[in-house]
Amino acid sequence: MNHQTWQTCIVLLFWIATLGMGEHMARAVETGQPLLSLAALIEEAKAKNPEIQAARQRWEVAKARIPQVQTLPDPIIGLTYRGPDIMREGRLHLQQEIPFPGKLSLKGEIARKAADQAEQIYRAVQLRVIAQLKEAYFTLHFIQKSIEVVKKNLVILKELEKTAEARYQVGKGIQQDVFRAQVELSREIEQLTALEQERESVRAEINRILNQPPMQPLGVPEEPTLTRLPYTLEDLNTIAQEHSPLLRGHIHDIARGQSAVDLAQREYFPDFVVSLGAMQSFRSADLQDAFGMLGIKVPLYYATKQRFGEKEALADLERARRDYRTVLQTVLFQVKDNFVRAQRAARLVKLIGKAIVPQASLALESSMAGYAVGKVDFLTLLDNVLSLQQDELDLHRQKTDHEIAIAKLEAIIGQPLQPLLQDQPYQPQ
Repeated sequence: MNHQTWQTCIVLLFWIATLGMGEHMARAVETGQPLLSLAALIEEAKAKNPEIQAARQRWEVAKARIPQVQTLPDPIIGLTYRGPDIMREGRLHLQQEIPFPGKLSLKGEIARKAADQAEQIYRAVQLRVIAQLKEAYFTLHFIQKSIEVVKKNLVILKELEKTAEARYQVGKGIQQDVFRAQVELSREIEQLTALEQERESVRAEINRILNQPPMQPLGVPEEPTLTRLPYTLEDLNTIAQEHSPLLRGHIHDIARGQSAVDLAQREYFPDFVVSLGAMQSFRSADLQDAFGMLGIKVPLYYATKQRFGEKEALADLERARRDYRTVLQTVLFQVKDNFVRAQRAARLVKLIGKAIVPQASLALESSMAGYAVGKVDFLTLLDNVLSLQQDELDLHRQKTDHEIAIAKLEAIIGQPLQPLLQDQPYQPQ
């Protein structure tokens, strides 16, 4: 066995030994860049994301409307002047409209339910944005890990190309081995270029969520830990129906619609107008001829006004109920979809990490030993190198898919799930 073959085997052994040392490799690859904390990014998004802030302001607008609609209409103060210059006198009067009992409280209840709905919409927007941030964060981590793997493979493929060239020159190899090594080397460079471009796009997405310039520098994502999924699908459905902001918002919308129906039915009853006033002669400072008046606003046009107002309110209430059913079905679908995605990813992480990657590593070690003594051909060794690379990429992809599914589940059910400790095994349901 020549020196070049020994060198290639040593590099391959080092590459196999570095499997599973992703966090340390990430720090080595991204020298000088700080670790990017997900918790810090979430707090920054809550404070700076314009979509979250806009939803918060809509909630503030809805809350500010409550005391306005519960207050009596503004009173009218009038002054009437009459008489010749010698007999001048004026009439001062105050007029106040008083809605039929119960109308103001119902208007307040409608506004309060609208504010409650706006609050849940705000929470739903916040959870959705955080889920988007987590998805981008974990995707960035996967891309970073992929770049590490591809860069390690580039080192290996360059050594294999040198070995194939050296063996060909001394008549122990074939030119096809050299060409195949060069082709795979070019493919790795192409993949690395695509990954680096994708990394910049994901960084720009994170900056967009944080309301920062697209080119704002970001650090290296931390190594994620698989999050526990301690609930069955039935448990998650129950939690979602009780805590999902989307569903709770529509429940408040139904309650608002019911109060609107009650108010529309109360509009058949008349409102009152109370007037108080007094006459005053400009020759005397004393008020004279004080008077009072009680008026009633007659719902004379109820056939085209109050009746259709009630019909409108009933239709809006039915709309709210159907919207709730639509959102409920969507929520239950999303819960199941992300639940099975998380389960599948957890099983694949266990399978790939505990079985496939170790088996692929052993296959590579065996082919490497056989190649060193001439019992294994070059293409078999190359295939084993590429197979192990793909298995490692698949492992990181499944970890990423698992955490993305968990992030979406948390946004849907409105409750956080618990991350696992480093020494805790994850047993999917």
